[in-house]
Order: sequence, then C-alpha cells, then structure tokens
Amino acid sequence: MKNLGNMMKQAQAMQAKMAEMQAKLEQMTVEGAAGGGMVKVTLTGKGEMRGVAIDPALIDPEEVEVLEDLLVAAHNDAKAKSEAMMAEEMKAVTDGLQLPPGMKMPF
Repeated sequence: MKNLGNMMKQAQAMQAKMAEMQAKLEQMTVEGAAGGGMVKVTLTGKGEMRGVAIDPALIDPEEVEVLEDLLVAAHNDAKAKSEAMMAEEMKAVTDGLQLPPGMKMPF
C-alpha cells in the first residue's frame, strides 16, 4: 500500500505540473513560414492561430491557388513546431515519473 500512496502523490504532483504546462503553452507562440517567409502563420503552443502575415507581392487575383497553398504550408510548419514544443514541455513534466512499461503520456 505504500507504493499506492506514492503513486497517488506522484499523480497529484503531475496533475499540477500539467495545469502549469497548459497555461504556459497558451502564452507561448511559434511561427511557421512558407514561400521564403512571404507567408507566415503564428500559433500558440496549443495550436490556436493568432496571426497571419502575407507579403503584399503575393496578392494577385490570377495566383490565388499559390497563396492558398502557401497558407496551408505555413500553417503546417507552425503546427509541427507547436507539436514539437508541446512534446518537449510534456517531456519536462513527466521527467522522472516512473510509468509502467508501455504506458505513455498523455493518456
């Protein structure tokens, strides 16, 4: 039963760390870019879009598809960076926590 008590304490401590991490991720931002930086998308660490910047030179009614593709590419770049940042934060939260073999966080 002593191990159960320790596991409960670890779970409570981790829950507090997870709440801190969530708040921290809401404040952090990442920027993705495409087209040599002509299109930029800013996301929070939780993946919420905060901004889009488009070089005016790209705004051509005849080339709308190019702009659409660059927006998607910039968003995907930012999303990958956001996910990597979240994974790094999660690693810091779970560092030292002894999970049973095969169990991964978050559940």
